[in-house]
Amino acid sequence: MMKVIVQTLAVTEMNLRALRSRVPSSLVSIIGIAGVVMIFVGVLSISEGFRRTLELAGSDGVAVVLRGGASSEMASYFSPEQVQIIQQAPGAARDASGPIASAELFTTVDQTKRSTGTAANAPLRGIELAGVRTREHFELLEGRMFVPGKNEVIVGRGSALTLSGLDIGSAVKWGNNTWRVVGRFADGGSVSESEIWTDARVLQSAYSLGGAFQTVRVRLESPATFEQFKDRLTSDPRLNVSVLTEHQFYAEQSSTLTTIVRTAGTVLGLLMGIGAVFGALNTMYSAVAARSAEIATLRALGFGSVPVLVSVMAEALLLGLIGGAAGAAIAYFGFDGLQTSTLNFSSFSQVSFAFAVSPALIITAIVYALLLGLTGGLLPAIAAVKQPIVTGLRAV
Repeated sequence: MMKVIVQTLAVTEMNLRALRSRVPSSLVSIIGIAGVVMIFVGVLSISEGFRRTLELAGSDGVAVVLRGGASSEMASYFSPEQVQIIQQAPGAARDASGPIASAELFTTVDQTKRSTGTAANAPLRGIELAGVRTREHFELLEGRMFVPGKNEVIVGRGSALTLSGLDIGSAVKWGNNTWRVVGRFADGGSVSESEIWTDARVLQSAYSLGGAFQTVRVRLESPATFEQFKDRLTSDPRLNVSVLTEHQFYAEQSSTLTTIVRTAGTVLGLLMGIGAVFGALNTMYSAVAARSAEIATLRALGFGSVPVLVSVMAEALLLGLIGGAAGAAIAYFGFDGLQTSTLNFSSFSQVSFAFAVSPALIITAIVYALLLGLTGGLLPAIAAVKQPIVTGLRAV
């Protein structure tokens, strides 16, 4: 056993040192694998960034209440009386002014994208002043808060970056009303940064919505009181509600697009991977052909087939590792943090988010690159072992 290990280490070291003489052919395999990994990581960083924006920013200390059976906010409805019942439920946090809760409305308005100049469905949300306290990371970056009762809006950082005409002080016309942009806010990178906020009652009046609301957001006394809050509302015969934590609510919203992008990215990666495997096969077969005399000489001197097999596989894995690391690095510096927007299938409005090349995604991509290298090196390694010693010695 020790003899096999010593022989394996010696042959593998000699083979890897000889890589310098096979740089051109090795680069073909490395570039192919790097290209696959770059595209693979780039596509999946879209779903990762979208998931982070919608899901990871959610809090378990905030409850989101929708009408029972509603698949989105736009399909939900609450009367003012029902809103009062929800806000007064046990488990809701309170201060001197009462429950820390916000009855809200959600609609979309036409606004132009900065990047393409095309129209986009910008999300316009009506909130109560307590609504900012139901967003844990809310921060007014510039300007001021809108004044209740006035046609004023504050714009999320993501919307300000991706949509035109939303600079502070500018006036925008939506429907029959003109709105003044008075502030810009952030919310810890969450989906709220893709939205435009105004006073809920002004939005009711502007769109003739009467006294109706669609969503009620409630800050809880603590995450532990969520079940108490939920049980009280779902058992109340005056209500028909669905109660989720903010985290659960955003996770449901992100699931459709995340699944679509991950599936597309995986299929694309597999299809491109087939091409990379053929490139690796060509490289490794060339390497085995160039070393045929050397391999035959080693075997004639008593070196077993296992050291030869391992040495060829080690070269293939090294090429896969280099290609994977190069592709992941290009994807990280090229895509990570890149700001863009897409359609949220739950609300049919634009969501601004940043590509996210996470450590887990990089590790997955490198493992995939190693598998490509391993697959590309397997058949050439077997061919090297099965080659008759006499055939190899004739090339000396």
